[in-house]
Amino acid sequence: MLARAVTHALVGLEPRRVDVEAHVRDGIPGFAIVGLADRACQEARERVRSGISAAELTFPPGRITVNLAPAELRKEGSGFDLPIALALLAASQQLPRSALERTAAVGELALDGRLRRVGGILAVAEGARRLGVERLLCPAESAREAALAGVPAIPIRHLAEAVSYLRGERELQPEAPLTSDGNGRAVAPDLADVRGQERARRALELAAAGGHNVLLGGPPGTGKTMLARRLPGILPALDNDAALEVTRIHSVAGLVDREQPLVSLAPFRAPHHSASTAAIVGGGPNLRPGEASLAHRGVLLLDELAEFQRPALEALRQPLEDGFVSVSRAAGRVVFPARFMLAGTMNLCPCGGRGDPAAQCSCSAQRLARYRDKLSRALLDRFDLVLAMPRVRGEELAAAAGEGSVAVAQRVATARERLATKPPARDTEADALLRRAADRLHLSGRGYARVGRVARTIAALAGSEAVRSEHVAEALSYRSPDEFANV
Repeated sequence: MLARAVTHALVGLEPRRVDVEAHVRDGIPGFAIVGLADRACQEARERVRSGISAAELTFPPGRITVNLAPAELRKEGSGFDLPIALALLAASQQLPRSALERTAAVGELALDGRLRRVGGILAVAEGARRLGVERLLCPAESAREAALAGVPAIPIRHLAEAVSYLRGERELQPEAPLTSDGNGRAVAPDLADVRGQERARRALELAAAGGHNVLLGGPPGTGKTMLARRLPGILPALDNDAALEVTRIHSVAGLVDREQPLVSLAPFRAPHHSASTAAIVGGGPNLRPGEASLAHRGVLLLDELAEFQRPALEALRQPLEDGFVSVSRAAGRVVFPARFMLAGTMNLCPCGGRGDPAAQCSCSAQRLARYRDKLSRALLDRFDLVLAMPRVRGEELAAAAGEGSVAVAQRVATARERLATKPPARDTEADALLRRAADRLHLSGRGYARVGRVARTIAALAGSEAVRSEHVAEALSYRSPDEFANV
């Protein structure tokens, strides 16, 4: 007998339909899975065999062949366990074959028949919705996540429960999709913790309002990392479309929360400087999203920027311009979204003494040259806001708490709304100043455009209807100060 079940395989973030065909016939007992299945998928034979027995069902005798079609598409992971088991039970007439029509399934089977969650459930559910299926059978732990796609997600805890439901012996209600109101900002680090560094706080507010990349440099202990980690706390919550887009990426990476799967706040990623190029931009044997994609619609913090491997840093140049990462390997090509804000922090020299009047730099010329070679001019040109932070004075450290993140976030949200609806344009004086600065400061075409965008953000924060010369002047003050000239 032949029976079919429907599921999906993931190629990057995109779901591809897979028909699970199970054929049972008389012959020497055997269990073969064909259709370009990887190691984890091949091991489903033992999980399915044990799970069917644990559900007090009969594992069919005879020769069993399971085909995962289309055969040219590589199948990876353990999410095929449930559809294989259901197709096998239907082929052995323990389950009505008609029950699997217009039904999709995904999930990993434990040896005792319980269902375990797998990554990428949201993307699979979106693929099921596009197919127009009536329901998706999935692990109960992942049902809330699947419901975000708008498909009826039936929570399944055990294989026996799935069989009873498909036989019509048990009623199971689809999981209700959850929404998020964006609360939770209080858990983010607050700007009120920062003492002094008013100019750096201003740069952070500009970065949040305009989605600009920011680089903070200076001696150790000046608050560079502390400030950068407070950037997500002043960003507005994601709208529903953006939240689903971000959640899809985190779902494939297996990072969504079980109770509240929708990622409604701007993501924040801070990889260690030893991270490889594949870890930063994505790739690897299974073509998975990297930190740049996990920071999509949010912030990617590279603390101690100059300590990262140069190939990893240079790989960020393309996504910083295009907003996506295209990864091509022998196994195929995938595209991951990667529109993020890049925040970098770094010392001005390897020893950290440069820029600190209380310390003396001990770095040799060769050591400084190696440090400088980590950062190309092309990468530095992609930072809209570059700021050298001085050491904080004692009176500033003893001062009262500054303005908190909530008040700054309100201004940021207002400025973003202005930029989205009616962005201010440069007046004649501002245009003339920017043209003169392009010649005197030797701005590249990219630098010229980025100064113009920062000036527009400054005008929007000020509530000005036009970009004036003072706005351009402030924007120019953030272009590679003298302290970075030899970095």
